[in-house]
Amino acid sequence: MKGGKKFRMEEQALMHDAAGSEQESHRSYPASRRTATGSHACAEILAEEVPVALVYNGISHAVMLATPSELEDFALGFSLSECIVGRAGEILDLEIVEQAQGIEVRMQLTAEREQVLRQHRRSLAGRTGCGLCGTESLAQLARREAQVTSNAIVGRGAVARALDGLAQRQVLFGLTGAVHAAAWCDMSGAIELLREDVGRHNALDKMIGALARERRNFDDGFVLMTSRASYEIVQKAAAAGIAVVAAVSAPTGMAVRVAIDSGVTLIGFARGERHCIYSHPQRIH
Repeated sequence: MKGGKKFRMEEQALMHDAAGSEQESHRSYPASRRTATGSHACAEILAEEVPVALVYNGISHAVMLATPSELEDFALGFSLSECIVGRAGEILDLEIVEQAQGIEVRMQLTAEREQVLRQHRRSLAGRTGCGLCGTESLAQLARREAQVTSNAIVGRGAVARALDGLAQRQVLFGLTGAVHAAAWCDMSGAIELLREDVGRHNALDKMIGALARERRNFDDGFVLMTSRASYEIVQKAAAAGIAVVAAVSAPTGMAVRVAIDSGVTLIGFARGERHCIYSHPQRIH
């Protein structure tokens, strides 16, 4: 064990500790760049991904491949979006411990939430692009979807405005070209917060965790994803109470069905002034 960083959630709710995160999120690697006219040695900046184990009350619950930055946000967001906790205060302590094989995020839950976790334990080894790896049975997919009843209204041109501001906020993508982003935008389309990760659902979890740590209201904005809208993106948003999800690429059919059932407004193919609304269009004006 190389050492750990520990804090109490209630004491750190308004803080974001980014110490050391940026140098861990990417590294320079030697490479040989070849073109039609020849080749030359170069250094390429690549995004990092490491196994991150999420451990609750001493029990490993999930191992995800993730970009090793903003892991406090990631752990809290994952805990909320997977319904392991209902609010940040149900995580009493959180410690990040570097191991030889990866990173452990050790969390201490209240006794009540530990009991819930033991009843609904899901052991998964998550790959970068998959939200189901390690699910033990098809029955585990039948979790009751959260119901979003928000009357939130996204203003005219808000999605296009958010898209216009996206690229300049994607710092890690600009360096590596290899990560997704989840942006939290106000109802007019101004980007207020953005998180990046090699996994699209990890980026969303980091964004959800960052909002929760700042005690923000999930009802006063919308999410813009730089990826496709797969079912777990919609499911996680619904669990957090987010009413509107926009994605630059296509949704899947399962994502649309989950959005319809859970009350989430789902937008796909967001490109400039154009987009396609697949569910609950009354929120988009």
